[in-house]
Amino acid sequence: MMSRLHVADSRPEDWVYVSEGGATIVFSYRGTENPHLKGRVLRLRKVHLSDNSAVPSAEEEPDDPMIAFHRDVISYLVPQAFLPDLDVILLNESWLDALERLRDGDRPLERRKKDKIDKRRKKGVLATDLVGGDGIVAVEIKPKWGFLPREHHLSQETVSIKTSTCRFCMHSYLRSQESPFPTDYCPMDLYSRNEARVVKAIHDLWDAWVRSDGSLNNFRVFVSGKVIKPSRDLHGSATELPTTRESLIITDDFKETLTGTLTSLLLDTEVLDIISGLQRTLDELDIEGLSKLYSMTAPDDAKSGLASVVADPTPEDWRHFIACYQTSYRTWDHANPDPQNIQYYLMSYLLSATFKDCSIILRFSQCDQSLQLARSVSIIDLDLKPMRKLRGWEELDRMIVEGYKTGGQQKALRSLGLFPNSRSCGHIAIVQIQ
Repeated sequence: MMSRLHVADSRPEDWVYVSEGGATIVFSYRGTENPHLKGRVLRLRKVHLSDNSAVPSAEEEPDDPMIAFHRDVISYLVPQAFLPDLDVILLNESWLDALERLRDGDRPLERRKKDKIDKRRKKGVLATDLVGGDGIVAVEIKPKWGFLPREHHLSQETVSIKTSTCRFCMHSYLRSQESPFPTDYCPMDLYSRNEARVVKAIHDLWDAWVRSDGSLNNFRVFVSGKVIKPSRDLHGSATELPTTRESLIITDDFKETLTGTLTSLLLDTEVLDIISGLQRTLDELDIEGLSKLYSMTAPDDAKSGLASVVADPTPEDWRHFIACYQTSYRTWDHANPDPQNIQYYLMSYLLSATFKDCSIILRFSQCDQSLQLARSVSIIDLDLKPMRKLRGWEELDRMIVEGYKTGGQQKALRSLGLFPNSRSCGHIAIVQIQ
């Protein structure tokens, strides 16, 4: 077994900022001296700016939970061909401090105001670099929810709405009341396997990306590892491709070329089928049914919120869950769930949330304005969700449906084209995965 890599075997200057999410930040290796780091990215945990809590010593700190979660859970649900390779890399505080001082200015201002690299961590994650490489164009899409819930566990107040309008469109309607960047994107178009609807989804993602100047997190474009901003790279400005010495012009023509390539790739891969299938089969009860089942098993504690007193599953719990999910879980009567199985249903919903929030990377090489070679699709951001999130998700679900319901009196007018920002989603042609 190869000894573990140490980040100090490289220079902070060899790493460039790529992107970040709510919990982690990603840097790509651009050095030449360490072949073990070539084609890899460094994924580091973040903490709130005010967080000064202690962490375990180097001897006691376990590997990043992402490593075990991918090994023991995700790898049993998703073919390895669609997953990045993950390895542990050892860290030290002085090196991380130097990296932060060097690259913090590359981060979005709103992120810098909220959090920072957790420099007390002794271990990080080394992953496949899916956006880097000279002449490589990569597009990151966060598909979001790709199914409509069954009606078994929905209330009379929500059943007609939830079974006719997808969750993302309802949430977008709520956000549109305050957001300066409304979007017409509907995940059900992207998941539809209908070419015209997939094209519409990509165009809607592109248009929202342009309107928001790339600030929305569900569509990002990278060229040779560099994230592209519409305001900087649209309308004739060029992004240099180091190897070919050519320039990629982000124009309307490129939009159509990119749309064609993305559509072809999405229709040729089973990635979206896998994601939507897992989302639905892991969320058989909807959050409403899950809350009802939980209240039956813990009535005294239910007043504090869904799963408010339930500990996070251990690695052993997850191994048992996967064994159950691949065997007996599929034969359970989910329309009439057994309260004794509440722990499995809670874990199942957490895992469904992982796939509802994941991203896909579509990667291809650019040559003479065609996007054809080295094509691949990968799934990323498959992070473990904690039990404490369930209470907030339950509240958010109520808020989203109620907000959409309140505006529902105008939906008929929108469907007639009298309102420009219609939130009706095109789910009718979707065949849910059984």
